[in-house]
Amino acid sequence: MYLATTGRPDAPPAPSGVRRRVPGTVLALGAVSLVTDVSSEMVTAVLPLYLVLGLGLSPLQFGLLDGLTTGATALVRLLGGATADRGGRHKTVGGLGYALSAASRLGLLVAGGATGWIAGSLAADRLGKGVRTAPRDALITLHSPPEDLGRAFGVHRAMDTTGALLGPLAAFALLWATADAYDAVFAVSFCVGSFGVLLWLLLVPGRTRHARVARPVVPRPPRARGGFLGAPKSPGYRRIVLCAGLLGAATVGDAFLYLLLQRRTGLDPTWFPFLPLGAAAVFLLLAVPAGRLADRLGRRGPLLYGHGALLLAYGLLLTPLPDAAVLPGVLVLLGTFYAATDGVLMALTGPFLTEGRQAGGLALVQTVQALARVGAAVAFGALWTASGPDTALAGALLALAVAVCCSARLLPRGLAVPAGHAAPEPSERTD
Repeated sequence: MYLATTGRPDAPPAPSGVRRRVPGTVLALGAVSLVTDVSSEMVTAVLPLYLVLGLGLSPLQFGLLDGLTTGATALVRLLGGATADRGGRHKTVGGLGYALSAASRLGLLVAGGATGWIAGSLAADRLGKGVRTAPRDALITLHSPPEDLGRAFGVHRAMDTTGALLGPLAAFALLWATADAYDAVFAVSFCVGSFGVLLWLLLVPGRTRHARVARPVVPRPPRARGGFLGAPKSPGYRRIVLCAGLLGAATVGDAFLYLLLQRRTGLDPTWFPFLPLGAAAVFLLLAVPAGRLADRLGRRGPLLYGHGALLLAYGLLLTPLPDAAVLPGVLVLLGTFYAATDGVLMALTGPFLTEGRQAGGLALVQTVQALARVGAAVAFGALWTASGPDTALAGALLALAVAVCCSARLLPRGLAVPAGHAAPEPSERTD
């Protein structure tokens, strides 16, 4: 049964001018993500600096390390999603992912300069993220009306991004107070991540089959059989999966963009951890408005326009404009990209998934996107090493332009779902 047909189509419309509250579960998940992102972004903010400028890794080595650790999440995303869907074990599976990510900070703490230990710790962190992401997003889908999914994901992503803002600030403060002691950053990150696990255990509901969203009693068709990959059969869902791969294969990782900005502007490495703050601030400001706009006008447009913003960011790095314009411009465009795509992609996908397969279906989209970004990271690092950063960036710009054009033709044309109105069948959204 499609979520679009079960999400309150017969419920009375909300009174004019009255805004429905964001479900409590979404706020609880946002609080957990906020704390966890403080922990993870403390490490992420200093890691490129630590590996490339501190340990002396080449761009190709960094690309391989980043790509391989990201690729390590592929299988566990699918397994995590399938396991979470069986019996509604979203809290158990998601909690294991959060715990694994928190524990990975201990690995960084004892790694020293050993690249193998660092790679293993990063892989553990990415594995934890891969395990938890689909169950968490499935909980948002299950506890939110389909017509409000864009706003629900926007609120969650805004809270998540608040942690992304605080994390680099905490990392910079620790490095300043401890005279560049990276071990202090890793230790505090572990403590904060452990607190996030505690919040997950205390605040997030343990069962999801009876999500607190008013749903009419309607006859239900038989549940899909044949494994979690056999459930999402609609052409619209398949197109979304394909486009997620196309767009992901042309997406340069944030770490590379920040390194390019540092190289282009000659920014003092001391200020490097602050670069993600600009993009995160824009993401925080635009996530909820972008989600509401997607609910009102359709989710396809914001997804495409968001990748258009990333395309402009690539181009801006190649222009001869002054550094004073390039630095804030790239950060604003990068933040706009995430605000218009991160939660919106999940909100676009949700109504195409059969009941009981939400986590598995979302996991497949996330996995295809992650694997595509692995290839993008390795290819960009190799091209940078062989031909220089400008050539690599020009290639990424061309690839992204082609991917956006193809996706504009392939993505299902989602319709706006006004409050209190029936959502159209997913089959009606595919042309």
